[in-house]
Amino acid sequence: MQLTTIQQQKGFSLSGLLVASFFLIMLAVLGMKLAPVYLEYSSIKKNLEATAKEASSQETDINQIKMAFAKRAQIDNIKSITAQDIKVKKENGRVILSTQYVKQIPLVSNISLHIDFDVTSD
Repeated sequence: MQLTTIQQQKGFSLSGLLVASFFLIMLAVLGMKLAPVYLEYSSIKKNLEATAKEASSQETDINQIKMAFAKRAQIDNIKSITAQDIKVKKENGRVILSTQYVKQIPLVSNISLHIDFDVTSD
């Protein structure tokens, strides 16, 4: 008497593998397009906070604050905003800088991703 065991195969079929890899590739492409935008956002936020901290410790006027940000933005290669886009407020002896801007990221053909950023120094 011979005993036979039937084993079920587990894994992806070729078509399943192609579909899964298509979605993984699309996700990777989306990540590569979004990463520079969010890196620039974090750079803008860091520079706004540093400029606000520097301006709070010294008595400076609005033009000097904007010039200080422009110098920092030039070093960090910030292209999305300029010094004229920054709003300056003074609250409780602290300088608060803020700005709003929009990034349009082309994805495929005529499909784009529209992202609104609102950055404030804390």
